Amino acid sequence: MSAAAPSPVVDVRGAVVALGGQRILHGVDLRIEPGEMVALLGANGSGKSTLLRAVVGVLPLEEGSARLFGRPVAQGAAHDRLGYVPQDSAEGGSIPATARETVAAGLLGSRSWWPSTRDPRVTRALEAVGMADLAGRPITRMSGGQRRRVMIARALVREPELLVLDEPFSGVDVPTQELIAGLFRELSAKGTTILVVLHETGPLGGDIRRAVVLDHGHVVHDGPEHDRPHLDPGHDHPEDALPYDECLGQEIHPL
Repeated sequence: MSAAAPSPVVDVRGAVVALGGQRILHGVDLRIEPGEMVALLGANGSGKSTLLRAVVGVLPLEEGSARLFGRPVAQGAAHDRLGYVPQDSAEGGSIPATARETVAAGLLGSRSWWPSTRDPRVTRALEAVGMADLAGRPITRMSGGQRRRVMIARALVREPELLVLDEPFSGVDVPTQELIAGLFRELSAKGTTILVVLHETGPLGGDIRRAVVLDHGHVVHDGPEHDRPHLDPGHDHPEDALPYDECLGQEIHPL
């Protein structure tokens, strides 16, 4: 008897999400297999960030279902296997935590009752994003690109099987974009599943084989990136105005 096929890493079916009394997602389906790198594209306010938040269990579904690694998202069973970087993560704020402390905080809520800044996973995550030399610097004294790399390291510290990122190239210079893109290639080559929201594929243009395009909360394309429709980038949507700084227990905490 042949072995059963592995469960999809992400399995969203008929997802409906409403914010402020208005529907943002309208019956969205999204299935991602192990090891895929998928770009989620669409105009401003199309529902991309809302879908990501539903995928990781931050936003509840009004209708439909969402599962990670075969388990309902609402059960939270997959959080140790997930790394998440929201677009508007706090990125330091006024908290004078160092890069090392910030990354170690990514272990909160995992198997570690109180994570240590000396955990070797913290060092590996900082090295992966090229920030080991600045491990002791407060993130309040870093550039936007440096802070973004620290936030990615915080998501990587759990050594996740699924990495979910919202606009990781936003507000960072071209060299930093290339560094981050190179990191994604390495992770993908090792089997990490990646779901990333992008305005344009940019430095990942040669690596994205599958693009899912949203328009007004509907999936209008799911297939090869080069066949995707190009939509009007400018329409407003309630999701763009919602504040959000939760990271599934990966918030910044001074240690």
